[in-house]
Amino acid sequence: MNFLKIFLISIFTYSLNIFGEKNYDLEVLVDGLDHPWSLVELSSGEFLLTELPGNLKLISKNGSKITEILNVPKVLFRGQGGLSDIVLHPEYNNNGWIYFSYSAYIDEKKKLNTLFVDRAKIKNFKLTSIENIFQAKAERNAPAHFGAKLFFLDDGTLMITSGDGFDFRESAQFLDNHFGKVLRINDDGSIPEDNPFVNVSGALPEIWSYGIRNPQGIFQDKDGLVYENEHGPRGGDELNILKPGLNYGWPAITHGIDYSGALISPFKEKEGMEQPIYYWTPSIAPSGMTIYEKDLFPEWKDKIFISNLVYQDVRLLELNENKEVINEEILFKEIGKRIRNIITLSNGELMIITDKKDGQLIKVKKI
Repeated sequence: MNFLKIFLISIFTYSLNIFGEKNYDLEVLVDGLDHPWSLVELSSGEFLLTELPGNLKLISKNGSKITEILNVPKVLFRGQGGLSDIVLHPEYNNNGWIYFSYSAYIDEKKKLNTLFVDRAKIKNFKLTSIENIFQAKAERNAPAHFGAKLFFLDDGTLMITSGDGFDFRESAQFLDNHFGKVLRINDDGSIPEDNPFVNVSGALPEIWSYGIRNPQGIFQDKDGLVYENEHGPRGGDELNILKPGLNYGWPAITHGIDYSGALISPFKEKEGMEQPIYYWTPSIAPSGMTIYEKDLFPEWKDKIFISNLVYQDVRLLELNENKEVINEEILFKEIGKRIRNIITLSNGELMIITDKKDGQLIKVKKI
């Protein structure tokens, strides 16, 4: 989709949102949070929240009580690093497993760090039975472009996004490392037998798709399709439908340029490399993503919500039957803060997480 078309869609839908009637209220559930990043809802109605400095918090349903969960592994809180995503095992109510991603040092003297994924249980407000189930072969010095998103697929396998480390973008095209990849493992860290590169010599068997920059959102829809969003460089943020074994092109093809203005690649497309179903130029810095499949807001049904950091709003994307984006709406601009994440709650409400110091949890409620 060309820049002019994207620009016109954005202007039109932004005008509709500004001048149309709102069908929601925003309720600040919690404020004063310290770099909040992700959240899961428990069956009790409580929430588990991660903060980048390494804090895991249990928040009551109405936000009035916050309890610190102890014994969190030591994280590298620097740059983009820290305690990041959190998800529940699909059978959490039976087995109690929670999964979380974080950056940490491999060698603190050399400042080498990478992405980790652990699982644990909570007992007496403390993490127990902690197991490291994944450590990315993506060692770097700069604490940047970790990806760090987690998502359980319908088949019970766990998807992990792993960014290109900023300084290692060329590695995204090679299968002997975890830079610029989306990975798929079993719930115990073992490798699914049907992963696409299991029997490919020299390839890491966790890899599911590659050629990806810094993936910050991942979600599977009711039809089983896996959607991923990622930060481009200067321009070229992408929304992709991921399929096993495919190459999504970074940095050999891109719709963006380098931050300096230099050309990263002369190519926007190439044979054997996938195109995004949508992209943003200029960049919006997409963060969290959810596909709305509840009934509370019927007008949002089956649409994709993508939070973003640059324009401090949420993009609502409508797709046609061919999975092409036919409409982009701008929502929640009135929050006026960088938006780190957006999550669909069990009752159909949404939870928005704002970024950085003095972060907030904001509930989107039906009027």
